[in-house]
Amino acid sequence: MFPPPHKERLFKNRNRLKASREVESVDLPNCHLIKGIEAGSEDIDILPNGLAFFSVGLKCPGLHSFAPDKPGGILMMDLKEENPRALELRISRGFNLASFNPHGISTFIDDDNTVYLFVVNHPEFKNTVEIFKFEEEENSLLHLKTIKHELLPSVNDIIAVGPAHFYATNDHYFSDPFLKYLETYLNLHWTNVVYYSPDEVKVVAEGFDSANGINISPDKKYIYVADILAHEIHVLEKHPNMNLTQLKVLKLDTLVDNLSIDPSSGDILVGCHPNGQKLFVYDPNNPPSSEVLRIQNILSEKPTVTTVYANNGSVLQGSSVASVYDRKLLIGTLYHRALYCQL
Repeated sequence: MFPPPHKERLFKNRNRLKASREVESVDLPNCHLIKGIEAGSEDIDILPNGLAFFSVGLKCPGLHSFAPDKPGGILMMDLKEENPRALELRISRGFNLASFNPHGISTFIDDDNTVYLFVVNHPEFKNTVEIFKFEEEENSLLHLKTIKHELLPSVNDIIAVGPAHFYATNDHYFSDPFLKYLETYLNLHWTNVVYYSPDEVKVVAEGFDSANGINISPDKKYIYVADILAHEIHVLEKHPNMNLTQLKVLKLDTLVDNLSIDPSSGDILVGCHPNGQKLFVYDPNNPPSSEVLRIQNILSEKPTVTTVYANNGSVLQGSSVASVYDRKLLIGTLYHRALYCQL
């Protein structure tokens, strides 16, 4: 006897969410929660000089929030300081702060050392990419431009490759909430990666269940994409015309969210959700857990995958990103706190 199609689909969807997985704690000795981050720090990006940017306060339809009425923002922390603190960056006048709803972020340093911060934004649950210039003396962001495009219907994460050039993931094909739900439920695999430049916008990779985190190898030859519901990291080769071809897929046993690169080794750090069911159906008595993986030698036949940190939600709920700088580790979450650890 075969199960009825909808029951089979429910079973598959429970597996995509890893709905029955529990996590064994893997603690790090020197960690503390970062003061001032209470409602998520979905993405983190660290400059080579140790300045870390946090995207905070993400809100999505159907997703839990500890501060539903507070707009999102960008925080900064100087990891070269002895006891670094997170400070909110001022944003230039004329930018709509009330509807600021930041998601994935990426920095780009131009040849003249100008620092650009690219931010995926969902004002009123729409989809834009904002480009800011970071002004270090004033601890502020100068808004340069807002990008909207029909090929960016449901943007999740971004990796900047030029002053107005980036790759972005769409985690859904549709922008309508009901169609998004249906698309995920039916497991259509219609999500993609888009390359954007002022001259050309094109789909460069497709067929993902739900494309999420994206990053680039230190030598700029490969793009890494996390497919969160397929529990995979895709390695794509980048060509001079910016097109991508798939090189390999690494299968994991967890929902992979954002990807960061350890600048000292080229290893990939992955913020993961061991149990997606708990993440999306929030219960304070059974909160979502956290997990950080380190992937060494992803291009080799047998990459090494190690668990850097894992927690059952008692300290940190719903880890979405982990970034490292000079033996200091930052772990951000979808809608909870953020952790600072000395390795």
